[in-house]
This record gives sequence, C-alpha cells and structure tokens, in this order.
Amino acid sequence: MNIEHLKLFTRIAQTHNISAAGQELGLSPAVASTYVNKLEEGLNVRLIHRTTRKVSLTEEGLVFLPHAEEVLAQIEAARSAVGMGNSLASGTLRVAASASFGRMHLIPALKKFLAQYPDMKVDLRLSDTIIDLVEGGFDIAIRNAELKDSTLIARKLAPDHRIICASPNYLATYGEPKTPDDLYRHECIRLMGLENWEFISPKGKTVIKTKGRFRTDNGEAIRDAAVNDIGITISSTWSIYKHLERGELVQILKDHPLASNTALWAVYPSSRLLAPKVRAFIDFFSEYFGDTPYWDSK
Repeated sequence: MNIEHLKLFTRIAQTHNISAAGQELGLSPAVASTYVNKLEEGLNVRLIHRTTRKVSLTEEGLVFLPHAEEVLAQIEAARSAVGMGNSLASGTLRVAASASFGRMHLIPALKKFLAQYPDMKVDLRLSDTIIDLVEGGFDIAIRNAELKDSTLIARKLAPDHRIICASPNYLATYGEPKTPDDLYRHECIRLMGLENWEFISPKGKTVIKTKGRFRTDNGEAIRDAAVNDIGITISSTWSIYKHLERGELVQILKDHPLASNTALWAVYPSSRLLAPKVRAFIDFFSEYFGDTPYWDSK
C-alpha cells in the first residue's frame, strides 16, 4: 500500500475535491486521479463517490479513513523516534471516554487544547461501555475502571478518589451510619458492578454487600439519586465535587476509608507507537489535572 496514496485519500476526505487535495501535495489532477484509482484497485473496493461538483466517501471509505490516518500517524511517530520528520502533533485524534467524565472534564478543556495544537482535530466518543480500542480504531481511551487488558499501555492522568455520601435530607430522616456495618440498615444506591463496598479496617478489609431498591449503570444517575434523597451511595469526587461544595451531598464514614486504589488512566494499544498527537493529549491533560486535580483541591 503506497503511503502517498494514503496521504492523498485523507486530504480528499477533508477537502471533498480530488484536484484540490492533489494540489496540496504537489500532484496534477491526472496524477491525483491515478493515485485514487490505484488505491481502490489495491483494496478492491470503491472508496470515493465522484460527481461533477464534488466527491464524498463511500461507506467503505468512511470505515477505511481512521485506519489510513492511523497508518500515517504511526509512520510519523516512527520517523520522529529517530529524529526525522515533523514531530509536531497533527491529524485526527480519536478518543473514547466515559460519558460523565468526558462531558464534565474533557470538553471544558478542549478549547485550550485545540488552541495549543492548531493542526489537530478530535473525534470524541462518549460511552459508559468499555470498547475495544483496536477494533474501533481509537488512538486513546480515558478509563477509571480496573485495567485487565495486557495489550494496553496505561498512563495515569489523575487520582480517582471515591467516597461514601448522602444528602442532608436523607441523613436527617434516617440517621447517619457510623460504621460500615450500619449500611445494612440503609438504602444503598448501587452502581452495577460496584455493589460490594470494601472498607479498610484495623482487622484488614471489610466487605459490605449493599442492598437497596435502586440500582443503575450510570454514575451520574447514582449521584443524582443521592441528591434527591433516595439513599447512600459511593461516588468519585470528580463527579460530585460541585454537589459537595453546594451542600447537596455530604461525605459520611470519613473514618472508614474505602479500599480503593483507582485512578484515571489514559490507555492506548501497546502494538502502536506513541504518535505525537497521543503524546500531546496525555501531556496536556496530565498537566491540566495535576497531582491534586481541581475537584480535590478544596
């Protein structure tokens, strides 16, 4: 597969014009058309719809585009690793993150990030489902779950501090638990997959198998349920820090810390070289969040 053909294809995807894309790369319209034909012949599939006014990508072309961009990024990363090529971050960065964290903490920072890297574009997928980075063609993912996939490389972006909390109204009505065992007498709002709460005690670890009438698979939903007096829950401070500041939620069981060593990780496939655009993203957000992120600074 010819690298120049891939470069032309990615520019056509941006310009929707074969001649204009070719001109950017110093190619005549005839040569540019030839490059497109050779790329399609090599793949045995049509990548581009051609009309008299403009061109557009076929369904196959849209599927092929992120992979072509990834190949070009890997080549640039390899050249940069030996002191060649343009090591500046550029191109499209495909990022996956949880819906809650992405909306609350990634999107507000993107204006500054994109201003710092004007040659970069970001495709952001927000989902609470852990996706396959390689199969999905993603460059990087932000996760705060346990990392079980040995094919991924993880870089810590920030701590993930989890606490037990409830609304003042709930506590005024049902009382405040003083020990983890007291939770058995309370309504516990449970996140699917995190229904056994583990505490550090003088004797080691204490596991509380929580019970309650409300369970969900969404972190914002358990937070909002707690704010609305439904029960006691466990939540990350990055999700509830504003509610703590406003007094809508209060931390309880402060003398009984959770046995949690979670963090917010930037993960990427170990099979890929660290492209400049990925390094730029990791470095930017590591500095942006810092050792004590703003949600834990008060």
